[in-house]
Amino acid sequence: MEPADELPNDEASLEISADPMRLNMGPSHPAMHGTVRMVIDLDGENLINLDVQPGYLHRGFEKSCERGTWAQVFPYADRLNYVSPMLNNVGWSLAVEKLLGIEVPERCQYYRVILGELARISDHFTCNGASAMELGAFTPFLWLLKVRDWVWDILERETGARMTHSFGRIGGMAAPPTATFKDDVLRLIPEVHKVVKETEIMLVRNRIFLDRMQGVGLLTKEQALSYGVTGPMARSTGIPYDVRKDHPYLVYDRFDFDVPVGEDGDHWDRFMVRLEEIRQSVRILEQAVEQMPDDGPINVDDPRIVLPEKSDVYTTIEATIAHFKLVMEGLRTPKGEVYSFTEGGNGELGFHIVSDGSGTPYRVRVRPPSWYNLAASREMLLGGMIADIIPTFGSVNMIGGECDR
Repeated sequence: MEPADELPNDEASLEISADPMRLNMGPSHPAMHGTVRMVIDLDGENLINLDVQPGYLHRGFEKSCERGTWAQVFPYADRLNYVSPMLNNVGWSLAVEKLLGIEVPERCQYYRVILGELARISDHFTCNGASAMELGAFTPFLWLLKVRDWVWDILERETGARMTHSFGRIGGMAAPPTATFKDDVLRLIPEVHKVVKETEIMLVRNRIFLDRMQGVGLLTKEQALSYGVTGPMARSTGIPYDVRKDHPYLVYDRFDFDVPVGEDGDHWDRFMVRLEEIRQSVRILEQAVEQMPDDGPINVDDPRIVLPEKSDVYTTIEATIAHFKLVMEGLRTPKGEVYSFTEGGNGELGFHIVSDGSGTPYRVRVRPPSWYNLAASREMLLGGMIADIIPTFGSVNMIGGECDR
Protein backbone atom coordinates (compact mmCIF):
# COMPACT_ATOMS: atom_id res chain seq x y z
CA MET A 1 0.00 0.00 0.00
CA GLU A 2 1.34 3.39 -0.97
CA PRO A 3 1.88 5.77 1.96
CA ALA A 4 -0.65 8.60 2.16
CA ASP A 5 0.45 11.98 0.92
CA GLU A 6 1.48 14.31 3.68
CA LEU A 7 -0.87 17.28 4.29
CA PRO A 8 0.63 20.65 3.36
CA ASN A 9 1.72 22.91 6.16
CA ASP A 10 0.75 26.09 4.33
CA GLU A 11 -2.21 27.57 6.28
CA ALA A 12 -3.54 29.37 3.21
CA SER A 13 -3.98 26.07 1.41
CA LEU A 14 -6.18 24.84 4.26
CA GLU A 15 -8.80 27.59 3.73
CA ILE A 16 -11.91 26.34 2.03
CA SER A 17 -13.53 28.75 -0.38
CA ALA A 18 -17.33 28.71 -0.38
CA ASP A 19 -20.07 30.60 -2.15
CA PRO A 20 -22.64 32.51 -0.07
CA MET A 21 -25.57 30.43 1.10
CA ARG A 22 -29.02 31.60 0.02
CA LEU A 23 -31.92 30.96 2.38
CA ASN A 24 -35.62 31.78 2.40
CA MET A 25 -37.00 33.06 5.70
CA GLY A 26 -40.79 33.17 5.68
CA PRO A 27 -43.58 33.48 4.93
CA SER A 28 -44.28 30.31 6.94
CA HIS A 29 -41.86 31.39 9.69
CA PRO A 30 -43.99 32.24 12.74
CA ALA A 31 -42.28 35.63 13.23
CA MET A 32 -42.78 36.74 9.61
CA HIS A 33 -46.35 37.99 10.13
CA GLY A 34 -47.95 35.64 7.66
CA THR A 35 -46.97 37.15 4.32
CA VAL A 36 -43.42 38.49 4.58
CA ARG A 37 -40.60 36.62 2.88
CA MET A 38 -36.92 37.44 3.18
CA VAL A 39 -34.40 36.08 0.70
CA ILE A 40 -31.06 36.22 2.51
CA ASP A 41 -27.48 35.58 1.39
CA LEU A 42 -25.22 34.40 4.18
CA ASP A 43 -21.48 34.29 4.66
CA GLY A 44 -21.44 31.97 7.62
CA GLU A 45 -23.97 33.64 9.91
CA ASN A 46 -23.40 37.15 8.53
CA LEU A 47 -25.96 38.79 6.26
CA ILE A 48 -24.30 40.01 3.06
CA ASN A 49 -27.45 40.56 1.03
CA LEU A 50 -31.14 40.75 1.78
CA ASP A 51 -34.35 41.08 -0.19
CA VAL A 52 -37.44 41.88 1.89
CA GLN A 53 -40.68 40.91 0.12
CA PRO A 54 -43.82 41.99 2.02
CA GLY A 55 -46.15 39.71 0.06
CA TYR A 56 -49.89 40.24 -0.30
CA LEU A 57 -52.88 39.83 1.96
CA HIS A 58 -55.10 40.54 -1.08
CA ARG A 59 -57.13 42.89 1.08
CA GLY A 60 -57.31 45.72 -1.46
CA PHE A 61 -58.05 48.48 1.06
CA GLU A 62 -57.90 51.41 -1.34
CA LYS A 63 -60.06 49.89 -4.07
CA SER A 64 -62.54 48.54 -1.52
CA CYS A 65 -63.00 52.08 -0.23
CA GLU A 66 -64.03 53.18 -3.72
CA ARG A 67 -66.91 50.69 -3.87
CA GLY A 68 -68.91 51.79 -0.80
CA THR A 69 -70.02 55.00 0.86
CA TRP A 70 -67.73 57.26 2.88
CA ALA A 71 -69.08 55.79 6.13
CA GLN A 72 -68.56 52.21 5.00
CA VAL A 73 -64.77 52.71 5.01
CA PHE A 74 -64.52 52.50 8.82
CA PRO A 75 -64.42 48.67 9.01
CA TYR A 76 -61.69 48.67 6.35
CA ALA A 77 -59.68 51.33 8.20
CA ASP A 78 -59.88 49.23 11.38
CA ARG A 79 -57.93 46.50 9.65
CA LEU A 80 -55.04 48.64 8.47
CA ASN A 81 -53.36 48.59 11.86
CA TYR A 82 -55.44 46.08 13.78
CA VAL A 83 -53.29 46.58 16.89
CA SER A 84 -54.53 50.17 17.35
CA PRO A 85 -57.62 50.40 15.12
CA MET A 86 -59.16 53.36 16.95
CA LEU A 87 -56.34 55.59 15.68
CA ASN A 88 -57.31 54.58 12.14
CA ASN A 89 -60.97 55.42 12.83
CA VAL A 90 -59.96 58.89 13.99
CA GLY A 91 -57.65 59.39 11.00
CA TRP A 92 -60.34 58.54 8.45
CA SER A 93 -62.95 60.67 10.23
CA LEU A 94 -60.67 63.70 10.18
CA ALA A 95 -59.87 63.22 6.49
CA VAL A 96 -63.51 63.26 5.39
CA GLU A 97 -64.32 66.09 7.81
CA LYS A 98 -61.51 68.12 6.28
CA LEU A 99 -63.08 67.58 2.87
CA LEU A 100 -66.46 68.67 4.27
CA GLY A 101 -64.95 71.66 6.07
CA ILE A 102 -66.49 70.77 9.44
CA GLU A 103 -65.20 70.41 12.99
CA VAL A 104 -66.70 68.06 15.55
CA PRO A 105 -67.84 69.33 18.98
CA GLU A 106 -65.24 69.78 21.70
CA ARG A 107 -66.47 66.84 23.76
CA CYS A 108 -66.04 64.55 20.74
CA GLN A 109 -62.51 65.82 20.17
CA TYR A 110 -61.51 64.89 23.71
CA TYR A 111 -63.28 61.54 23.37
CA ARG A 112 -61.31 60.76 20.21
CA VAL A 113 -58.02 61.75 21.85
CA ILE A 114 -58.60 59.53 24.88
CA LEU A 115 -59.68 56.51 22.82
CA GLY A 116 -56.74 57.05 20.45
CA GLU A 117 -54.16 57.28 23.22
CA LEU A 118 -55.52 54.14 24.83
CA ALA A 119 -55.04 52.42 21.47
CA ARG A 120 -51.48 53.79 21.23
CA ILE A 121 -50.63 52.39 24.67
CA SER A 122 -51.99 49.01 23.59
CA ASP A 123 -49.93 49.16 20.38
CA HIS A 124 -46.64 50.00 22.11
CA PHE A 125 -47.09 47.40 24.85
CA THR A 126 -47.83 44.76 22.22
CA CYS A 127 -44.75 45.67 20.16
CA ASN A 128 -42.36 45.79 23.12
CA GLY A 129 -43.77 42.58 24.56
CA ALA A 130 -43.32 40.79 21.23
CA SER A 131 -39.77 42.19 20.92
CA ALA A 132 -38.91 40.65 24.29
CA MET A 133 -40.52 37.34 23.38
CA GLU A 134 -38.51 37.16 20.16
CA LEU A 135 -35.37 37.20 22.31
CA GLY A 136 -36.69 34.35 24.44
CA ALA A 137 -38.17 36.49 27.25
CA PHE A 138 -41.68 35.05 27.31
CA THR A 139 -42.72 36.26 30.77
CA PRO A 140 -42.41 39.98 29.89
CA PHE A 141 -44.54 39.29 26.81
CA LEU A 142 -47.36 37.99 29.00
CA TRP A 143 -46.96 40.79 31.54
CA LEU A 144 -47.10 43.50 28.87
CA LEU A 145 -50.02 41.95 27.03
CA LYS A 146 -52.15 41.97 30.15
CA VAL A 147 -52.21 45.78 29.80
CA ARG A 148 -53.54 45.37 26.29
CA ASP A 149 -56.40 43.33 27.72
CA TRP A 150 -57.13 46.03 30.29
CA VAL A 151 -57.23 48.63 27.51
CA TRP A 152 -59.46 46.38 25.45
CA ASP A 153 -61.83 46.06 28.41
CA ILE A 154 -62.39 49.82 28.29
CA LEU A 155 -62.66 49.95 24.51
CA GLU A 156 -65.14 47.08 24.54
CA ARG A 157 -67.33 48.85 27.08
CA GLU A 158 -67.28 52.00 24.96
CA THR A 159 -67.63 50.53 21.47
CA GLY A 160 -69.17 47.10 21.91
CA ALA A 161 -66.26 45.45 20.07
CA ARG A 162 -63.02 44.24 21.59
CA MET A 163 -60.57 44.57 18.72
CA THR A 164 -61.90 46.10 15.48
CA HIS A 165 -64.34 48.72 16.70
CA SER A 166 -65.74 50.57 13.65
CA PHE A 167 -66.78 53.18 16.21
CA GLY A 168 -65.77 56.36 14.40
CA ARG A 169 -68.30 58.37 12.45
CA ILE A 170 -68.01 61.24 10.01
CA GLY A 171 -68.98 64.24 12.10
CA GLY A 172 -68.62 62.51 15.46
CA MET A 173 -68.71 59.09 17.08
CA ALA A 174 -71.19 56.24 17.09
CA ALA A 175 -72.20 56.87 20.72
CA PRO A 176 -71.33 59.22 23.58
CA PRO A 177 -68.98 58.14 26.41
CA THR A 178 -70.42 55.74 28.94
CA ALA A 179 -71.17 56.92 32.46
CA THR A 180 -68.08 55.18 33.87
CA PHE A 181 -65.68 56.12 31.07
CA LYS A 182 -63.57 58.67 32.95
CA ASP A 183 -63.35 56.50 36.07
CA ASP A 184 -62.33 53.49 33.97
CA VAL A 185 -59.48 55.44 32.39
CA LEU A 186 -58.29 56.88 35.72
CA ARG A 187 -58.24 53.40 37.28
CA LEU A 188 -56.12 52.11 34.42
CA ILE A 189 -53.43 54.79 34.67
CA PRO A 190 -51.64 53.58 37.87
CA GLU A 191 -51.70 50.01 36.54
CA VAL A 192 -49.95 51.16 33.35
CA HIS A 193 -47.26 52.91 35.40
CA LYS A 194 -46.82 49.75 37.47
CA VAL A 195 -46.28 47.52 34.41
CA VAL A 196 -43.82 50.02 32.89
CA LYS A 197 -41.75 49.84 36.09
CA GLU A 198 -41.97 46.05 36.08
CA THR A 199 -40.72 46.03 32.48
CA GLU A 200 -37.74 48.15 33.44
CA ILE A 201 -36.92 45.87 36.37
CA MET A 202 -37.16 42.71 34.27
CA LEU A 203 -35.47 43.88 31.09
CA VAL A 204 -33.66 47.20 31.18
CA ARG A 205 -30.80 45.94 33.38
CA ASN A 206 -30.73 42.41 31.98
CA ARG A 207 -27.30 41.85 30.42
CA ILE A 208 -28.53 39.32 27.84
CA PHE A 209 -31.32 41.65 26.80
CA LEU A 210 -28.94 44.60 26.52
CA ASP A 211 -26.41 42.65 24.46
CA ARG A 212 -29.10 41.57 21.99
CA MET A 213 -30.60 45.07 21.71
CA GLN A 214 -27.82 47.66 21.80
CA GLY A 215 -25.99 48.29 18.55
CA VAL A 216 -28.33 45.94 16.65
CA GLY A 217 -30.50 46.96 13.70
CA LEU A 218 -28.88 50.37 13.32
CA LEU A 219 -30.72 53.02 11.30
CA THR A 220 -29.15 56.44 10.78
CA LYS A 221 -31.05 59.71 10.76
CA GLU A 222 -30.17 60.19 7.08
CA GLN A 223 -31.47 56.74 6.16
CA ALA A 224 -34.69 57.34 8.07
CA LEU A 225 -35.29 60.62 6.24
CA SER A 226 -34.50 59.13 2.83
CA TYR A 227 -36.98 56.27 3.32
CA GLY A 228 -39.74 58.45 4.76
CA VAL A 229 -39.61 56.65 8.10
CA THR A 230 -41.78 58.22 10.82
CA GLY A 231 -43.05 57.37 14.28
CA PRO A 232 -40.99 55.67 17.00
CA MET A 233 -38.53 54.34 14.40
CA ALA A 234 -37.67 57.84 13.19
CA ARG A 235 -37.63 59.27 16.70
CA SER A 236 -35.18 56.55 17.77
CA THR A 237 -32.66 58.03 15.31
CA GLY A 238 -32.98 61.52 16.83
CA ILE A 239 -35.69 62.97 14.54
CA PRO A 240 -38.18 64.69 16.90
CA TYR A 241 -41.09 64.55 14.45
CA ASP A 242 -44.52 63.82 15.91
CA VAL A 243 -47.67 64.93 14.09
CA ARG A 244 -49.37 65.66 17.40
CA LYS A 245 -46.69 68.28 18.16
CA ASP A 246 -45.66 69.56 14.73
CA HIS A 247 -49.14 69.63 13.15
CA PRO A 248 -51.59 69.50 16.08
CA TYR A 249 -55.09 68.20 15.37
CA LEU A 250 -58.16 67.76 17.57
CA VAL A 251 -57.14 69.25 20.95
CA TYR A 252 -53.52 68.05 21.13
CA ASP A 253 -52.28 71.64 21.30
CA ARG A 254 -53.86 71.91 24.77
CA PHE A 255 -51.75 69.18 26.35
CA ASP A 256 -48.32 69.27 27.93
CA PHE A 257 -46.32 66.24 26.78
CA ASP A 258 -42.85 65.45 25.45
CA VAL A 259 -41.64 63.71 22.31
CA PRO A 260 -39.00 61.14 23.38
CA VAL A 261 -36.09 60.68 20.97
CA GLY A 262 -33.14 58.33 20.83
CA GLU A 263 -29.63 58.71 19.45
CA ASP A 264 -28.42 55.52 17.80
CA GLY A 265 -31.50 54.25 15.97
CA ASP A 266 -30.88 50.71 17.19
CA HIS A 267 -33.20 48.07 18.56
CA TRP A 268 -32.63 49.38 22.09
CA ASP A 269 -33.58 52.96 21.24
CA ARG A 270 -36.77 51.84 19.51
CA PHE A 271 -37.75 49.80 22.58
CA MET A 272 -37.05 52.66 24.98
CA VAL A 273 -38.77 55.30 22.82
CA ARG A 274 -41.95 53.22 22.80
CA LEU A 275 -41.71 52.67 26.55
CA GLU A 276 -41.37 56.41 27.19
CA GLU A 277 -44.16 57.19 24.73
CA ILE A 278 -46.45 55.07 26.90
CA ARG A 279 -45.68 57.41 29.80
CA GLN A 280 -46.37 60.43 27.60
CA SER A 281 -49.69 58.96 26.46
CA VAL A 282 -50.61 58.55 30.11
CA ARG A 283 -49.82 62.26 30.65
CA ILE A 284 -52.16 63.11 27.79
CA LEU A 285 -54.87 60.86 29.23
CA GLU A 286 -54.67 62.53 32.64
CA GLN A 287 -55.05 65.98 31.13
CA ALA A 288 -57.74 64.96 28.64
CA VAL A 289 -59.91 63.28 31.26
CA GLU A 290 -59.70 66.38 33.43
CA GLN A 291 -60.50 68.80 30.60
CA MET A 292 -63.20 66.78 28.81
CA PRO A 293 -66.71 68.23 29.28
CA ASP A 294 -69.13 65.97 31.15
CA ASP A 295 -71.98 66.77 28.80
CA GLY A 296 -72.61 68.28 25.41
CA PRO A 297 -73.07 66.98 21.87
CA ILE A 298 -70.82 64.27 20.48
CA ASN A 299 -71.82 64.76 16.82
CA VAL A 300 -72.21 67.78 14.56
CA ASP A 301 -75.75 69.09 14.24
CA ASP A 302 -76.22 68.45 10.53
CA PRO A 303 -78.76 65.88 9.28
CA ARG A 304 -76.99 65.74 5.91
CA ILE A 305 -73.97 64.17 7.63
CA VAL A 306 -75.05 62.42 10.82
CA LEU A 307 -77.59 59.61 11.06
CA PRO A 308 -80.80 60.57 12.90
CA GLU A 309 -81.66 59.05 16.27
CA LYS A 310 -82.91 55.50 15.93
CA SER A 311 -86.09 56.30 17.87
CA ASP A 312 -86.88 59.02 15.33
CA VAL A 313 -86.21 56.63 12.45
CA TYR A 314 -88.88 54.30 13.83
CA THR A 315 -91.46 57.03 14.46
CA THR A 316 -91.08 59.78 11.81
CA ILE A 317 -91.06 59.62 8.02
CA GLU A 318 -88.47 62.43 7.78
CA ALA A 319 -85.92 60.57 9.88
CA THR A 320 -86.66 57.32 8.04
CA ILE A 321 -85.93 58.95 4.68
CA ALA A 322 -82.79 60.68 6.00
CA HIS A 323 -81.51 57.39 7.41
CA PHE A 324 -82.23 55.56 4.15
CA LYS A 325 -80.48 58.18 2.01
CA LEU A 326 -77.35 58.26 4.19
CA VAL A 327 -77.08 54.47 4.39
CA MET A 328 -77.90 53.61 0.79
CA GLU A 329 -76.41 56.57 -1.09
CA GLY A 330 -73.94 58.01 1.41
CA LEU A 331 -73.40 61.61 2.41
CA ARG A 332 -72.58 63.98 -0.40
CA THR A 333 -69.16 65.59 -0.19
CA PRO A 334 -68.01 68.59 -2.22
CA LYS A 335 -65.83 67.92 -5.24
CA GLY A 336 -62.11 68.15 -4.53
CA GLU A 337 -59.25 66.38 -2.84
CA VAL A 338 -57.50 66.62 0.53
CA TYR A 339 -54.63 65.03 2.39
CA SER A 340 -55.15 64.56 6.11
CA PHE A 341 -52.60 63.00 8.44
CA THR A 342 -52.43 61.95 12.07
CA GLU A 343 -49.94 60.22 14.38
CA GLY A 344 -50.69 56.51 14.18
CA GLY A 345 -49.13 53.78 16.27
CA ASN A 346 -46.18 53.44 13.87
CA GLY A 347 -45.90 56.99 12.55
CA GLU A 348 -47.63 59.34 10.15
CA LEU A 349 -50.92 57.83 8.98
CA GLY A 350 -52.23 59.80 6.03
CA PHE A 351 -55.30 59.63 3.81
CA HIS A 352 -55.38 61.29 0.40
CA ILE A 353 -58.98 61.27 -0.77
CA VAL A 354 -60.58 62.52 -3.97
CA SER A 355 -64.29 63.31 -4.25
CA ASP A 356 -66.39 63.68 -7.39
CA GLY A 357 -69.33 65.01 -5.38
CA SER A 358 -71.06 61.65 -4.96
CA GLY A 359 -71.69 59.54 -1.89
CA THR A 360 -68.79 57.24 -2.79
CA PRO A 361 -65.06 58.10 -2.67
CA TYR A 362 -63.68 58.54 -6.20
CA ARG A 363 -60.12 57.73 -5.11
CA VAL A 364 -58.54 56.79 -1.79
CA ARG A 365 -54.84 56.55 -1.12
CA VAL A 366 -53.46 55.70 2.31
CA ARG A 367 -49.99 56.55 3.55
CA PRO A 368 -49.38 53.60 5.88
CA PRO A 369 -46.39 54.19 8.19
CA SER A 370 -45.53 50.49 8.35
CA TRP A 371 -44.90 50.40 4.61
CA TYR A 372 -42.15 53.03 4.78
CA ASN A 373 -40.70 51.62 7.98
CA LEU A 374 -40.49 48.15 6.45
CA ALA A 375 -38.70 49.53 3.39
CA ALA A 376 -35.85 50.66 5.66
CA SER A 377 -35.46 47.24 7.30
CA ARG A 378 -32.94 46.09 4.69
CA GLU A 379 -30.56 48.88 5.71
CA MET A 380 -30.98 47.88 9.35
CA LEU A 381 -30.22 44.21 8.78
CA LEU A 382 -27.34 44.24 6.26
CA GLY A 383 -24.04 43.38 7.90
CA GLY A 384 -25.73 41.85 10.91
CA MET A 385 -26.21 38.23 11.85
CA ILE A 386 -29.02 35.85 11.07
CA ALA A 387 -29.96 35.70 14.76
CA ASP A 388 -30.69 39.46 14.68
CA ILE A 389 -33.29 39.28 11.92
CA ILE A 390 -36.31 38.38 14.04
CA PRO A 391 -35.81 40.86 16.92
CA THR A 392 -34.94 43.66 14.52
CA PHE A 393 -37.90 42.88 12.31
CA GLY A 394 -40.08 42.82 15.41
CA SER A 395 -38.90 46.28 16.45
CA VAL A 396 -40.04 47.64 13.08
CA ASN A 397 -43.55 46.60 14.18
CA MET A 398 -44.61 45.76 10.65
CA ILE A 399 -48.39 45.39 10.40
CA GLY A 400 -49.50 43.38 7.40
CA GLY A 401 -52.78 45.24 7.00
CA GLU A 402 -50.94 48.51 6.43
CA CYS A 403 -48.33 47.04 4.11
CA ASP A 404 -50.81 45.29 1.82
CA ARG A 405 -51.03 47.33 -1.33
